[in-house]
Amino acid sequence: MHSIKDNIEQIRMNIEAAALKSGRKVSDVRLMAVTKTVDDARIMEAIDAGIDLIGENYVQEAQRKIEIIGNAVQWHFIGRLQTNKAKYAVRLFDMIHSVDRIALAAELDKRAKAAGCIIPILIEVNLSGETTKSGVPKDGVFDLVRQTAGLDNIAVEGLMTMPPWSDNPEDSRPYFAQLRALKEAIAAKQLIGVEMQELSMGMSADYEVAVEEGATIIRIGTSIFGERPL
Repeated sequence: MHSIKDNIEQIRMNIEAAALKSGRKVSDVRLMAVTKTVDDARIMEAIDAGIDLIGENYVQEAQRKIEIIGNAVQWHFIGRLQTNKAKYAVRLFDMIHSVDRIALAAELDKRAKAAGCIIPILIEVNLSGETTKSGVPKDGVFDLVRQTAGLDNIAVEGLMTMPPWSDNPEDSRPYFAQLRALKEAIAAKQLIGVEMQELSMGMSADYEVAVEEGATIIRIGTSIFGERPL
């Protein structure tokens, strides 16, 4: 069984190979460690191995971990965010990846204003049409970006998606390519308050394909920490 450090080193080598294959710089891709249900000691092991970006799915779980581990790393929220948790999210996280409706964006804006900050966000896009997944449909992305860009305390910095699960990484490629094309189309509109810098896409099963297709943040849990207990 490989150590967390060994796993991270292997992932970084794979990222580098995928970046070089697609003519990208490895420095353009950030490795996020997804730490849902991972205990504090194992998270610290990952940080000691060079992880500087943590992704959490639940506000309450993240709050406890942040109090213990601190802000030497960046904390991003990647789960489904309930509107009533927005007031905590803007204070805890450096970025929120999962904004998929204007009501949530407006609440984050309101809470960020009260906290005296501007919260960077990504628009989550549901490209597969799966009802079990969050995200704005593809045909609603432009409207949501335009509406969200008008909020004073929100900074729209890119897009996020989750393709359908498959044991073949190539099955994810069309979805990643679609998200990259959306990012480029939105960036071309040069909307005030919108900086299409980030593509959050790719997980343990398909991150190399995601890097080839332009991912700037890949979200890795299992390949770092192993399978989660059921």
